[in-house]
Amino acid sequence: MSKRNENRPGYKKTRVGWIPEKWECTKLGIVVDFLDGKRIPLSEKERKNRQGRYPYYGASGIIDYVDDYIFDDELILLGEDGANIIERSSPLAFIVRGKIWVNNHAHVLKPKGKNTIGFICEYLESISYIKYNTGSAQPKLNQEVCQNIPIPLPPLPEQKKIAEILSAWDRAIEQVGKLIDAKQRLKKGLMQQLLTGRMRFPEFNHETHERHEKDKGELPEGWIGRRLSSFGSFLKGKGITNSEKKESGLPCITYGEIYTKHDFVIRQFFSFIDKNVSQKSQRIQRNDILFAGSGETLDEIGKCVAYTKDIEAYAGGDVVIFRPKGVNPLYLSYSLNSDLLIRQKRKLGQGHSVVHIYSAGLKTLQVPLPSLAEQIRIAAVLSACDRGIELLKKKQEKLKEQKKGLMQKLLTGEVRVKI
Repeated sequence: MSKRNENRPGYKKTRVGWIPEKWECTKLGIVVDFLDGKRIPLSEKERKNRQGRYPYYGASGIIDYVDDYIFDDELILLGEDGANIIERSSPLAFIVRGKIWVNNHAHVLKPKGKNTIGFICEYLESISYIKYNTGSAQPKLNQEVCQNIPIPLPPLPEQKKIAEILSAWDRAIEQVGKLIDAKQRLKKGLMQQLLTGRMRFPEFNHETHERHEKDKGELPEGWIGRRLSSFGSFLKGKGITNSEKKESGLPCITYGEIYTKHDFVIRQFFSFIDKNVSQKSQRIQRNDILFAGSGETLDEIGKCVAYTKDIEAYAGGDVVIFRPKGVNPLYLSYSLNSDLLIRQKRKLGQGHSVVHIYSAGLKTLQVPLPSLAEQIRIAAVLSACDRGIELLKKKQEKLKEQKKGLMQKLLTGEVRVKI
């Protein structure tokens, strides 16, 4: 970009790179006021005793609702600490409006004068903060550093137009997000009905269509409840340190990836190992169920995924492998991740800061099993839901990438808008 702009009239070189001559390059502390002194953190216990209708914001968004507010304005929140400063897995800068409470993990910014809040926020969200990180054990953006972040500033009409264009992309991304949420709610409802037998397909339903209240919670005709250990065997994943993971080679699954990267079935691989490392690990087979043996919360513990590929792959330590017989692995994965089974697994978790679950406990899980034909039918319906959700997620990611490319051009003046 710089070479092209060097040969173009009307541009100047600044701390943020080449920008139009009529734009300013200033510092964040000059265009916004930091209202950090008004923030008040509340502990989880305090929030529990002060439940209400006002959003309580942290570094990445709403984390609770409380009975009072400390801001009533249109403001920008900029995450002050946390891994998101580096990883950027969620928005770091975002606009909030109305009556809210903010803790001490997000900077509170109010634009000065007539500067457009949308332009400032979009620019803050577009940049990398790696060079501004002042933390060691945990990434952090202190206020002094943030005040000195350079920011380009177009004339006010151009600020507004750029913000309007990018807001249109945000609305499109948000709309797809609402569709994803709706699909996920539909799937959750189907899981609650299909995996308990409260909803049956006509070809399998030999009972009356309406079940009596006294039958609620009982398994329908043709279903049986079986202990997990009665229809399969357990193995342990082993080996594979972080330093041994590569960008290519033999695929492997780590316990952390099970609850951060996969949902119900392994569709792609994120880690790989060399052949010599695989010799000390545990190979997995088609139709295996892989449990995360460790997690941060009781709800995360024991999350599992089905492995339905024929590709040679391996499981690292803290992965519990279940090798089932005579059941559909996709149905089993959906069932083991259902609310009914999550409640069972919560009782098996051991530990506090890190929670563990072992095969000895998993063996006792009571799984509701219909006939194999009905298992396959249920799995097919839920898999279709997953495919629909996945397509929408890909559409949303494509929109985000397109917006990101447009941001880089608009927010530096490489592409100009018509006023």
